[in-house]
This record gives sequence, structure tokens and C-alpha cells, in this order.
Amino acid sequence: MARLPKLAVFDLDYTLWPFWVDTHVDPPFHRSSDGAVRDRRGQAVRLYPEVPDVLQRLQDLNVPVAAASRTGEIEGANQLLELFDLDRYFVHREIYPGSKVTHFERLQQKTGVVFSQMIFFDDEKRNIVDVSKLGTEWSYLHSRPEWNESSNPK
Repeated sequence: MARLPKLAVFDLDYTLWPFWVDTHVDPPFHRSSDGAVRDRRGQAVRLYPEVPDVLQRLQDLNVPVAAASRTGEIEGANQLLELFDLDRYFVHREIYPGSKVTHFERLQQKTGVVFSQMIFFDDEKRNIVDVSKLGTEWSYLHSRPEWNESSNPK
């Protein structure tokens, strides 16, 4: 069996859902009577369809999951995690503007997991470049969670 990461870290925007929470939708969010998650204007927002299965699989494998997002819309991002019932998967959240390196340094302090035992999923190459310098495994998501480009596990 392949070596599993000790921590799987996910960006949020264009990694879990197909939009930027701080510009493409209008918080606050709510669940409507039809069960859809909607923004203030009533626009339905959704996850990429694979996301719940991926997170559930990681949980089944006992791989803890964390969020690392540079969004300025902290409240809205957390609200979406809760409304999509994803908060149960995320043991740690680093959601605030700034460098992903700072997010990862704080995750390492909180978890004790070394960078080389983390895997990072993000859609922005600059974040991948920054975090890879720490020795973190990564998966660059071009347009949706297809895991189509990644670093080579050791």
C-alpha cells in the first residue's frame, strides 16, 4: 500500500468550489427551502461534485484534512464549509489573507506534522511553488479536482 500523508491540506476557491468566495458570490449564504446553498442574491452556489467523496475517502483512511485559504472573505468561507457539511472533515482551518507558507507553518505548529508528510491541493501555481519549497507534496488542480498534476511522492 502506498504511503498516506499525515495531513491533506486543501485550498478552497476553485479547489472545493468553482468560484472565489470574495468576488464571484455575495455572502452571507443560507440553505434555501429547496435544499440548495444560496448567496444573498439567491444565486445557487455549489461544490465540485467530487469533493464530498474525496473528503470522505480521506476520512475513511484516517487522513486528517485542513483548509488553507488566502481569501479575505473569512466568514463566508467558513459559512460555506458549514452549509455544505464539510466542516466535519476539516480538523484545522487557516483561512485569512497572506502567504500559504504562513498557513502551513501554523498547521505544522498545530499538528506536529512535518511538511514532507503533508499533501497540498490548490489551483494557483504560485501557491504550489511557495509551499513546495517547504518540502510539501502537492497536486495542482487546473480547473477542478481531477488530481491531474502532482509532485512525485518519495
